[in-house]
Amino acid sequence: MNDALEVARLLDILGNRNRRRIIELLRQKPCFVTEISETLMLSPKAVIDHLQMMEREAILSCEMDERRRKYYYLAHDILIDVSLKELRIAAPVPDPESLKNDQLKKSVAMLARMIQAHDQILASLEQVNHDIESKINDLAQIHKDLFESDGEISVVIALSHQPLTLAELEQATELPRSRLAEIIKQFERRGIAKKEKDRYLMEGVYAE
Repeated sequence: MNDALEVARLLDILGNRNRRRIIELLRQKPCFVTEISETLMLSPKAVIDHLQMMEREAILSCEMDERRRKYYYLAHDILIDVSLKELRIAAPVPDPESLKNDQLKKSVAMLARMIQAHDQILASLEQVNHDIESKINDLAQIHKDLFESDGEISVVIALSHQPLTLAELEQATELPRSRLAEIIKQFERRGIAKKEKDRYLMEGVYAE
């Protein structure tokens, strides 16, 4: 029973294609949030959410470098090979246990089909995500005269994905809290960003 629960838990975690992509990337080397975000073309907030979930499940661990930036690495590698043959029951007369195994086999097969369909949909969106990222970077370069540093551009790119709290911005941009507060204050004064409740978002033409 415990093994079945563990398998179900892992399937729930790895049923998300982006979490599997993050694991594959971390198999190659430890990475910062920004590296994962740029390599996989995911928003920093989405990357942080996936990392925190897998860290809670003890799949990943993180450490600080000399600049107090978090980098993540695999604490326990995972390789799942689902074989439906192992779930076949040879007994000619079904019993409650065989019915459970048959249901599990069907559930695993259905999950595999759902994951495949999910992957196909995400694959079709990868080019769109790439175009969006390229547009963000192009705009940052075209209007770099409006920004005084790469840190400001990093904040603009992070907020272009979605509204973020100061803590989420700090983790997404890897900027010191004091520097981040200065940038946000300047952006608010210049009408580039605004605060709603505890989150910051782009304002006016910058949000279009």
